[in-house]
Amino acid sequence: MGDAMKNAGLILGPVLTVIIGIVCVHCQHILLQCSKKMRTKENSEEYPDFARTVELCFENGPPRLRQWSRTMRIIVNVFLCVTQLGFCCVYFVFVSTNLQQIWKQYGFEINDYLNLLIICIPILLTSLITNFKFLAPCSMLASACMLIGTGITLYYSVDNLPHPSERNYVASWETLPLFFGTTLFAFEGISLVLPLQNAMRVPRNFHRPAGVLNVGMVIVTILFTGLGFLGYLKYGENVEGSLTLNLPKDMPLAQSVKILISLGVLLGYALQFFIAIQIMWPGIQEKYGSRKYPLLGEFAFRTFMVLVTLGIAMTVPKLSLFISLNGALCSTALALVFPPFIELVCNWEGSKGPGAIKLLKNVCIMVIALLGFITGSYESLAQII
Repeated sequence: MGDAMKNAGLILGPVLTVIIGIVCVHCQHILLQCSKKMRTKENSEEYPDFARTVELCFENGPPRLRQWSRTMRIIVNVFLCVTQLGFCCVYFVFVSTNLQQIWKQYGFEINDYLNLLIICIPILLTSLITNFKFLAPCSMLASACMLIGTGITLYYSVDNLPHPSERNYVASWETLPLFFGTTLFAFEGISLVLPLQNAMRVPRNFHRPAGVLNVGMVIVTILFTGLGFLGYLKYGENVEGSLTLNLPKDMPLAQSVKILISLGVLLGYALQFFIAIQIMWPGIQEKYGSRKYPLLGEFAFRTFMVLVTLGIAMTVPKLSLFISLNGALCSTALALVFPPFIELVCNWEGSKGPGAIKLLKNVCIMVIALLGFITGSYESLAQII
């Protein structure tokens, strides 16, 4: 987030981060409300997932839109898969960039491509886990590594801070699209909202005013805003896509942070990858899968997809630009376009419509999101190419 603040400014960045966080959590509540309404109509025990909620909203919406229900489900699933696999590509680049600094510090000169291939081995092994319950220990270890690493990074970030006047309070308007993409990438978690609610013993505790969703988003927003602000204040225009890359290269404690967070990210790859495979594999198995050796077929597909993310990671010149591109392209659509759109569809009752205030609010969110989608994608692609 330090790089995001650089693209917005020391004052404008935190303000926009809080605003984006509020809009994102509002859109997550919209999705929950639409899912609840469709669950009631379908008389289902569980809340439908993201793609199924969109499909049901169109099936029960205006007659002219009902024919698009299946198409919309496919579109949402495509965006979900691309987003999750985009996370995986970012994880490859993140771990590779941090490990490259460690290798160089200890006198090892390793080619970037060879470094990625070395990382691919443990990633591939964890990605072959097909049962989610066996990923739980990986998730716990990853969370512990990230927590400790973030704490030490924060310690370095507050040490010997320069005066705020040395930084830009408001950055150039040309770099704002990059800020938008990076921030949305950081906040993108809407694909997990419905599964988390279904997993809770008392689902209503998830979306109530002081529930899990709101409290969690407040903590995340404070963490992102604080780390981003301190990162840019500390390192200025030299701040990297990950603050770990700015830590001292010759201090053992700083090196341990890079190892801890790299380990956490590496273990987190399997979790992000699992979501994409859960969406893609059933359809592929039905059409092309082997009935005699189904597990072997799934292993082959998982291996292929890991190699695809590896290949994309090898073409990315800079971590921050790929984060911004993924955020602008996919996170924008999932977090800020689909939820307000399906709320309009879901509440379009006869000639009454959803109401003027709700219509204006949702149209404003979608217009701003589409502007960010276009400008963020263009700016990121222009700098990558």
